[in-house]
Amino acid sequence: MNRYNFLLFCIIALFITGCQSTQADVPIEEPKTTLVPLGDPFILLYNNTYYAYGTNAEDGIEVYTSDDLNKWKKENKLALQKNDTWASRWFWAPEVYHVNGKFYMYFSADEHIAVAVSDSPLGPFKQENKKPMLATEKAIDNSLFIDDDGKAYLFFDRFNDGLNIWVAELTDDLLSIKEDTMHPCIHVSQSWEEVWPRVNEGPFVIKRNGLYYMTYSANSYESPFYGIGCATTDNIMDEWTKYEENPLLQKPGDLVGVGHSATFTDKEGNLRIVFHAHRDKSNIHPRAMYISDVYFQHENGVDKMKINPEYSIPTLK
Repeated sequence: MNRYNFLLFCIIALFITGCQSTQADVPIEEPKTTLVPLGDPFILLYNNTYYAYGTNAEDGIEVYTSDDLNKWKKENKLALQKNDTWASRWFWAPEVYHVNGKFYMYFSADEHIAVAVSDSPLGPFKQENKKPMLATEKAIDNSLFIDDDGKAYLFFDRFNDGLNIWVAELTDDLLSIKEDTMHPCIHVSQSWEEVWPRVNEGPFVIKRNGLYYMTYSANSYESPFYGIGCATTDNIMDEWTKYEENPLLQKPGDLVGVGHSATFTDKEGNLRIVFHAHRDKSNIHPRAMYISDVYFQHENGVDKMKINPEYSIPTLK
């Protein structure tokens, strides 16, 4: 090899070595998620804007806004801050309702149910009387339902048989439970619900053609077999009957840990359902928000609720 070829060989070798060294020194970053990081999600449509609330922040409840359900903006301030409540930790499963010019947020904190009020869907939501709705026992996942006659009910989970779902009437101001009206709705009773552990939770109730439909979740939220079932009744304070074909939604597509849902009507008048799923098949957190369609199919003289297994994936702006 002559001098010219030798020098050329050395230059090329040094260049390749330098490139390899530079590439090795560059840190490899995981792609940043653009999913909406809410567990136990709830969506409110008010004045042509969608508001999403859920479990995520350590010191309160976050709120996100959207015009189209696809792209969401995280608002700078918490909708609910712990200093405006009786509790200091574990802020979970918020639901917000617009009633008589006020916004009511029903939420769980420190494994107790509570309610806070605001003049805006963005908050700040505050408890005038800083106390839980049930002071003597743990409960979570409180959900408001107002019937056609104007009577208000609260559905929630009690810890007296694993986790099971109860209902009670509310006072006219929507702030207190009439404890003498507390009545059991459903408990773990189907084989698909017994994977891990005894849990029926996250109730949400709608009424259609005189029949009440309750969506609920079963198994631990940590389980990949977390799923959504449905139960119905024609009398809120009577027995509820679960669908034999439950679950209505479990492990759709590539998702696992699917549950804690709430239905809502979109701008076009379509009934939709929002729910969370695990980050992936190996990690629970951060959970993310997903949306699907709800429809009814007439079977044996009854309209049966169905959930479309095809889902949309909301993302952050």
